[in-house]
Amino acid sequence: MVWQLSLFGLFLIFSLSLLCYYLCIFRLILNKPESEKQTSNLPVSVIICAKDEAENLKEFLPEIYRQNYPDFEVVLIDDRSIDDTFDVMQDFKERFPDKTRLVKVNFNDDERLRGNKKYALTLGIKAAKHPYLLFTDADCRPASAAWIQQMAQKFSNSKQLILGYGKYQTQTGFLNKLIRFETVQTALQYVSYALKGMPYMGVGRNLAYTKELFMQNNGFYTHLDILSGDDDLFVNEVATAKNTAVCLHPDSFTISKPKQSFGDFVRQKRRHISTAQYYRLQHRLLLAWYFVSLSGFWLTAGMLLAIRYQCQIVLGIVFVRLATAWYINYKTNKRLQETGLTAWFPVLEISLILMQLYFFIINLFKKPVYWNK
Repeated sequence: MVWQLSLFGLFLIFSLSLLCYYLCIFRLILNKPESEKQTSNLPVSVIICAKDEAENLKEFLPEIYRQNYPDFEVVLIDDRSIDDTFDVMQDFKERFPDKTRLVKVNFNDDERLRGNKKYALTLGIKAAKHPYLLFTDADCRPASAAWIQQMAQKFSNSKQLILGYGKYQTQTGFLNKLIRFETVQTALQYVSYALKGMPYMGVGRNLAYTKELFMQNNGFYTHLDILSGDDDLFVNEVATAKNTAVCLHPDSFTISKPKQSFGDFVRQKRRHISTAQYYRLQHRLLLAWYFVSLSGFWLTAGMLLAIRYQCQIVLGIVFVRLATAWYINYKTNKRLQETGLTAWFPVLEISLILMQLYFFIINLFKKPVYWNK
């Protein structure tokens, strides 16, 4: 029948499209590992914006101050916290007076700035005394004492923006696997596209750029009204093949606390994906087609097998596609030091597709809340 042939044709298109993504783009992340760290003495300001993060700051800030780097400061921004965040910051200021710069954000009547992390970050960036800025979050810790060293050595006369990798702690349970799998898939895409010369986003848990780049592009001005996007929208706007570098040395990773409930994870990811509609058109099209191909592949394969149409061919193509994707993910997990995910690949991939569809639908009816809620 014509509709069966059409369905089979769609299946072939989706399958070939996915293989093209794997072989032309995603394989780039499998390039030889980063070389060992080299000497870098660039003056770096580590910027951390926190809202009601007193306990996380107590736990993770000592790891920042223990960095083995000759010239850095820590800019701590208290974004209108109602807990003891500022008191904790003040304590670190007293303990490390030469390495700490405090910024306290007060309430602002401008509706665009209310609950907007970009406003707080802008104040911190302006207060930073060093020209090279390295960003992380209050619930993150560096994977090593060489974090600043590894990220800073990627700066050069032409490279003004450095994309790093932000891991999540490995814990038990399916939710943790799903969170880490989603993080790896996001990194697989933005790192591979950057290596291809098409950088489109970065993550604020581990991101660096120059103060000059921020000021020359008027900071977050063009997307100040958008709730999220202090990391990915800024990168999408200013990143080019010439000014962007990637750092994937294991010592350069940061490690964050994952969400402990599905509801918290949903709220976090809804904020994150709400910015994708503001990416450059070519990036939106490439990302959208990948998701359509991935979803369409599983849907059409399932339908063809259900009606028993060309089952041997369909199963053969499914096997080839899975084997290719499995290999790419295995190598990516190994490079990013993510354990316990490869064996769960098909289940996690299908779960992620369904989850992303849910995020998209719910965002159509209700806007995400403020950045740390």
